[in-house]
This record gives sequence, C-alpha cells and structure tokens, in this order.
Amino acid sequence: MADDRSKQTATVASATDDITPVQETTDRVHAVNSRADKAAQFIAEHGEVTFTYEEERRVLKRIDMRILPLILGAYFFQQLDKSSLSYVSIFGIMEDANLKSIEYSWLGSVLYIAQLIFQPLAAFLLVKLPTGKVIGTAVICWGACAAIMAACTNFGSLLALRFLLGTFEAMIAPSCLAVTQMWWRRSEQTLRASYWNAMNGVTFIVGSLVTYGLGHVVSDKIYRYQTIFIFCGVLTVLFGIVFIIFMPDSPMEAKYLTEREQSVAVERLRANQMGVASRQWKWDHVKETFMDFKTLLWFILIVAISIASGGISVFGNLILKDFGFTNFNAILFSMPTGAIQIVVIIGSAWVATRIGRKGLVITGLACLPTIGTVLMLTVPRKESNKGVLLLGYYLVQCLGAITPMVYAWSAQNTGGDTKKKTSSAMMFMGMCTGNIIGPLLYNTKDAPLYRPGLIANLIMFVTVGVLGLVIPMYLMFLNRWHAKKREELGKQANVIDESMVRRKDMQESKAVELEQNEQTTRNIEEDNGLNDLPDLRNEDFIYVY
Repeated sequence: MADDRSKQTATVASATDDITPVQETTDRVHAVNSRADKAAQFIAEHGEVTFTYEEERRVLKRIDMRILPLILGAYFFQQLDKSSLSYVSIFGIMEDANLKSIEYSWLGSVLYIAQLIFQPLAAFLLVKLPTGKVIGTAVICWGACAAIMAACTNFGSLLALRFLLGTFEAMIAPSCLAVTQMWWRRSEQTLRASYWNAMNGVTFIVGSLVTYGLGHVVSDKIYRYQTIFIFCGVLTVLFGIVFIIFMPDSPMEAKYLTEREQSVAVERLRANQMGVASRQWKWDHVKETFMDFKTLLWFILIVAISIASGGISVFGNLILKDFGFTNFNAILFSMPTGAIQIVVIIGSAWVATRIGRKGLVITGLACLPTIGTVLMLTVPRKESNKGVLLLGYYLVQCLGAITPMVYAWSAQNTGGDTKKKTSSAMMFMGMCTGNIIGPLLYNTKDAPLYRPGLIANLIMFVTVGVLGLVIPMYLMFLNRWHAKKREELGKQANVIDESMVRRKDMQESKAVELEQNEQTTRNIEEDNGLNDLPDLRNEDFIYVY
C-alpha cells in the first residue's frame, strides 16, 4: 500500500498536464444544498472532472474570444454615450440649448444620481435574472435614450434624458464585474477587468475622432450636438442586439461550449471560493456586506478617486481649451489622454498581477495625478507654458487606472453570490457619489485656473494613496483570522491559494500538496465556495493584497 502511494505521488509530480487532483466521476451523485450555487448543481449532475493545462488553455481561449469582446463593446458604448456631453461641450450646446454654467454641471451629475438610485435594483436583477439578457436589454435601452437626446433643445428635456441614460447604464459596470467574476479565475480577473476598463481610453480616442469629424458637419436644420447624439445612440442600439444574441448567461449555460468544455469552465473556478451564480437573493449576505469593514474602506477609496475623475471627465476639454487651444485643437490634444489611459490601466494591472500587491500599485498610481495637479495649480497660463500644462493634464489622466484596480481588488476579496453583487453595487454607488460631487466642484466662472476643483482633486489623490497602504494591513489581519479558524476546525492553517497561483507553478504546488498531504480535495457538499457562503463566514477564503 505504501509503495502504491509513493508511485501515485511520483506519477502526479511528473505528469505536468494534470491541473486538479479531483478524479472524474460519472456514477456518483452528490447531495446538493438547495441554497448552493448553480455551479454545485451543475457539477453534481455532470460529475467532477480532471483536465490538462492544454485543455484549460483551449477553454480559456474560447472564453476570451467570445466573452471579452462582448463586455469590451458594452463598456465602450456605455462610456461613449456617457461622455458625449463632454464632446459636445465645445460645439455650442450651452448656447444652442440655452444652458447656464451650473445647468451644464447638473447634466454631468444627474447621470450619476440615476445610477446611484438604481444600483440596488441592478444588484438584485443581476442575482435573479440571466446576466446576458439583462446586460443586452440595458444596452439597447440606454442607446435609445442617447439617440433621443438629439430631440432635446432645453435644459429640462436634456436633464430628463440624461437621467434615463444613467438609469439603464447603472447596470453595465456591475454587470461587467459580475461577468469577470463568473468566467475567470482570481489570478486572471485583474487583467480582464483592466481590459474592459481600458475602453475608457479607447472612448477618448474614438470619441474625439468622431466628434472632430461630425463637428465639421454644419446644417441649418440640426445642431452639431444633435448629430453626435444620434450617431452614438444608433450604434449602441445595434450593438445591444448583437450582445443579446451572442452573450451566454453563465458558463453552465454557454451553448457555444461543448458539455465537456462547460465542465472544465466551471471546475476551474472552484479554487476562487466565490461561487459562480446562485439565482437566489440572500439577505444575510446583504447584512454582511454592510457590516464588512473592508467594503467600507473600498467605498471611501472609490468615492475619493471618483470625485477627482468626475470633475476632470466633464470639464477636461474646457480645461484644455483654457490652456490656449482652439476648439478643434482641444479635441485633438485630448486624444493622447485615451492612449495614456489604455497603457496605464493595462500596464498597472500587469504589474499588480506579477507582484501580487494591488494596494502598493494604487499608492504608486496616485502619485502621478498628484504631481500633475500640482503642475496645473502652480504653472501660469501662458503661451510658453502650454507644454508643461499639457504634461500636468496627462499625468492627471493616469487616475483612470485606479478605478478598475479598486473594482478588481474588491471583487477578488468578496465571496457569495448575493454579497458579490451587493458589494459591487456599493462600489458603484461610491463611484456615482463621487461623480455627482466632482463636476459640482468645477464652475466655468473659475476659468481658466479652476482652482477650487483642482485643489479638491489634490486632496482626493492623497487620500487614495494613504488608503492603498492601509487596506492591505486589514486584509492580512483577516487572513490570520481565517487561518486560526481553519486550525480550530482541524484543517490545515496554511493553505495554498490555488486561484492566485500562476499556471506554470500550479503543477508543482499540486505535487507538493499530495506528497505532504497539506490539502485534500473537497467534495461539493464540503466546498464552502460552491455552497454560496460569503467570504467572512468561509474560513477557506484567502484574501489578496
């Protein structure tokens, strides 16, 4: 018997293709709790499976090729329609629609007021309803609102349509986060979240080019801002139809995957200890979310960075114009902003993934807009200083990398389906709160310096940097607390977080586990993640810094 065990261990250590120590079974049926995750029910029906690295890579590639383009497109069109107000700001919308300065600020803020109000409903719908259908319907509805805004020629009608736009867009960001949690391992989530958040940068480039082109279209029958609204809205509606057709609701319901590929897609997520989809709303998860101190810290963090980004996103082109550029030049010089955001968002996500320290990366990122804001506050507005002022403006745009990092950081450290959606709702409520406040700190009367808004931004950037150092300390405390609980329950105190282990290191860790008997494979009924336990009550959950 001892010889057999040693042979088995040696075989596992040398067979570099095995990815999980679970044995494939088809004849055993597990008893699944009625409150368990849908993934648990799927595994109980189809059996637990083993798979090779090559097979996992093939499945991951199929997921990336289908799911990623769809959520990238959804986030792009959301950002395009939302930012259209900024694009048309320098093409006379204030004069054509008879807007006052404070009214323009409110058009920027009301969208986030709507998102703030409807975030709880968005969280509930994402738990109870099929994710793909919910997102696709929301895309079509907000696209229609964006197109109909072309018929608005006064403050009241523009305000109403911007509110409706925000109502439907309330769904998209938490949906993209939910999709990221549902389809990818924790070690893969940071980069995937950075990809769809990098659409902010793509929107800057594409939106600026579209606005530059459409802005040259002059007509006696239609204002230039109306042309831009129609163009953006119609494209969004068309994409929404495509999204509904091609987006599966979960890995268990992905018809474009074979049954075997569905099993692999689900099994590879078990190490996340986060569940996949339960379709059950659980009030105890909601209560834990509001009692969770780390969620509160991330809420403060997202509010702070959103206050800064909210003002810059609405007034950015006006600030550039007041550097001494013409309307069209202001648009062209805003285009590098998009490229900067793409590089910084994806680059910082790659660094955070490699070093495994998101808090430290966030603090480092906060230093860049801090320096940029100081330059914009201290450098005089002179023709000879345009280059330095542009440098400061571009450094401030690096703030765009902080928001997706916070989203991913919070998502990776939250377990339980309802708690994941509720926690995401809190993050986006914080984002909305900050984006409501941000534009109101700026006023065209403060041009060209905009000192009140820039000083507020400076304070926010410093706050973000400090929180980036504080939050990891609390997560370390939680990990020690969970290790103690595991030990009290007779489990191994120190365990390997397989969800964060890189693929090339996975096999080595598996062999070591079997050889030293450090971890044993859990059946479905013993898997806290598949039983839809929230992270604080799941002693097997490991927090990442």
